[in-house]
Amino acid sequence: MKIGIYGGTFDPIHHAHLILARDAIETLSLEKVIFVPAAVSPFKKCAPSASGELRLSMLRAAVQNEMRFSVDDCELHRPPPSFTIDTVEEIQRREPGGQLHCLVGEDNVAGLPKWHRFAELEKIVRFVVLDRTGLLAEPSYPVIRRKIQISATEIRKRVASHRSIRYLVPEEVEEIIRREKLYQGEPK
Repeated sequence: MKIGIYGGTFDPIHHAHLILARDAIETLSLEKVIFVPAAVSPFKKCAPSASGELRLSMLRAAVQNEMRFSVDDCELHRPPPSFTIDTVEEIQRREPGGQLHCLVGEDNVAGLPKWHRFAELEKIVRFVVLDRTGLLAEPSYPVIRRKIQISATEIRKRVASHRSIRYLVPEEVEEIIRREKLYQGEPK
């Protein structure tokens, strides 16, 4: 079974994440993509704005009608920071014989060698770069390219300045953001 593992803060999940995951399924003939929200990324300077529980709720709402997408909350149950190798080993135990593909954003490619236990990780997974900027030079990994100018940072700023996020996130995610009053105090 070919499985994509898509980790990130997903603060919030948005349509660019979903579109690139769907493209990965189609391009690589993946049977499923597992979204894994990080507790705290070792490379981010600050913690996510929304709690792990709320980010998990938004992810589940966003993928609920997509049979080939699932959500795994394993990183939210481990003490931070979230290391990809730990997640991959856990999924590998649950999916013996699965061919694992680690989906990473183009902004993470340069830093991959600094990832915790990278040499081991590189032997277990096949890295696939999700390039939504169109600016990435040709990396040594397969690339899924689709220029999509949507970012979680932009969404949080729009919410803080009382601007619409319609069409940037699934309706169910927008409802959770509104109901929970998320991102209200973000810098504009």
